[in-house]
Amino acid sequence: MTFDVTSPERMNATFANAFNSRNVGNLLALYEPGAVLRTNGGNTNLTGLEAIEGALTQLLQVPGRMASHNNFCILHGDLALLRADWELTADDGAVVASGSSAELVRMQPDGRWLYVIDHAVGAGLPRTPAAGGAK
Repeated sequence: MTFDVTSPERMNATFANAFNSRNVGNLLALYEPGAVLRTNGGNTNLTGLEAIEGALTQLLQVPGRMASHNNFCILHGDLALLRADWELTADDGAVVASGSSAELVRMQPDGRWLYVIDHAVGAGLPRTPAAGGAK
C-alpha cells in the first residue's frame, strides 16, 4: 500500500490508512519537515518532524481502527485547506475517539501533498465568546 498523496482530497483517507498500518514512519511521511501539529484544543504547537513523531507515536498507542472522511477541500494553487471528520472504532464497533480536524496541505515539487499545518481537533472546537461583546 502506498501512502503518497497526489490529490489533496485523499489526504485524510491516506492518514487513516497510515494510522491503520501502525507504522509511525508511514504517518510521519505525510508531513513537511517544518510542519506544525496541534493535537488538542490548547495552544501548544508541535513543530518539526521530531516533535511530531513523538505525538504520532503516542497516537498509535490508542486502540482502534481509523476512518477519516474529507468534509471539504478548498484548493488554491499549491495549497489546500481541508476539514476531515474522523473516528477510531474498536473491534466490537464501539467508538474509541472521534473529532473533526482542520489542515493545510501543500503540493511538493514531486507532486505529493504534505501537511503544513495539522490541527487534529481544530474543526470541532466550540465557538469562542465574541470579543468585546460584539455580535
